[in-house]
Amino acid sequence: MKKLVSLAVLTALVAGCADLSQTGSSDYGSDGIGEETLTTETKTTPPRYYVGNAYKVEDTQYIPAEDWTYNQVGMAGIIPTELNGTKTSNGETYNMNQMLGTSKTLPLPTIAKVTNLENGESVVVRINNRGPFVNTRIIDLSAAAAEKIGITNQSKVQVQIMPEQTMLVKTATVGKTAMVPATETVAKQQVVAEPVQTSEPAPAPAPVASGDYSVQVAAFYAEDSANTLLQKMRNYGDAIVVKEGDMYKVRIVNLDAAGARRVIDALRNGEGMAPGLLKNGRWINADSI
Repeated sequence: MKKLVSLAVLTALVAGCADLSQTGSSDYGSDGIGEETLTTETKTTPPRYYVGNAYKVEDTQYIPAEDWTYNQVGMAGIIPTELNGTKTSNGETYNMNQMLGTSKTLPLPTIAKVTNLENGESVVVRINNRGPFVNTRIIDLSAAAAEKIGITNQSKVQVQIMPEQTMLVKTATVGKTAMVPATETVAKQQVVAEPVQTSEPAPAPAPVASGDYSVQVAAFYAEDSANTLLQKMRNYGDAIVVKEGDMYKVRIVNLDAAGARRVIDALRNGEGMAPGLLKNGRWINADSI
């Protein structure tokens, strides 16, 4: 059974937060989105979901990537109140009264849970801007989010991505059916939506040599759903279904690094998917090759 999400929930996730913009502050900045000619957004047209390109700030390189297992501990600060009303990296207007956060590398927007490790209080924020470009902090929060978990200056926090909620936002902003992230940490309670079937199969990439890499396309609880997707994925390479626990996982196997890169790019650009990557059976960042 496919998961039903109310319009109200999607609206809250898509439009409920905003973040920092390119300003004179050295703590925040762009990852190159300006080069992609953002259009002016309206209240009914949220900024699109995007990962972004590699960029540098003061000779430090940052490489944005989808990381469905993101779980880091570090220091959190507070977004300066004088930035209220300014534009964010993805074109929104920052509102310090909304539950927001920043990230140097996570896609915009990303839904994340932030826990103040000094008092155990947690808040769910929507990350939609780059920063803070201060090595001692991994995230900055809006005034409202900081107040909710008792941060008045800086505090040690845990930042955890919320894969299901983030994928719902991605689906709403990208406009394509998205599947559960290809990761070992997806909660068992999640129900995977079947992919949209197109009338014409995507062109198969050039044959590649056998290798140590596997691209995981999706994970299903229904074997029939996995087998249906399997037929389509054979256009991309040596596709198989692997049963692990209660899940049936569709993977394209026996890839070298170049082949894995081609498959990942083809699935992202042609199918709107967010594939995962394994090397010798171990999960690695899909953008590390």
